[in-house]
Amino acid sequence: MTYDPYNPKQPGDPYGQQPPYGQPGQYGQQPMYGYGYPPPPKSQTNAILALVLSLVGFATCGVTSIVGVIFGHIAMAKIKRGEEEGHGMALAGIIVGYVVIVGYLLFIAFYVFAIFAAVNGSYR
Repeated sequence: MTYDPYNPKQPGDPYGQQPPYGQPGQYGQQPMYGYGYPPPPKSQTNAILALVLSLVGFATCGVTSIVGVIFGHIAMAKIKRGEEEGHGMALAGIIVGYVVIVGYLLFIAFYVFAIFAAVNGSYR
């Protein structure tokens, strides 16, 4: 049987041995608190695009709101995976985009109904 100086309990030795003399173990490097640069913030590109394109949809008759809703859903997926931040902006972009799309669809439906009523109605 070989003797291991770093194992205080050897098989067959009921009392164990005193650990060898020497330097204590390494403590490692202390963590740096308050030093260095903070980590860079995660991007919010898709969330910002979702909100901006949804809001611009008011001026473009809802066309860019469709793209804004798509970017909002992409941003929400990336936020769930932890790749991006901006949950509030992405959610706002989705909500505003859907509201603009539904608003313009109702607006178009009203005008189509009004045209059909004017064509088929009698005003005499």
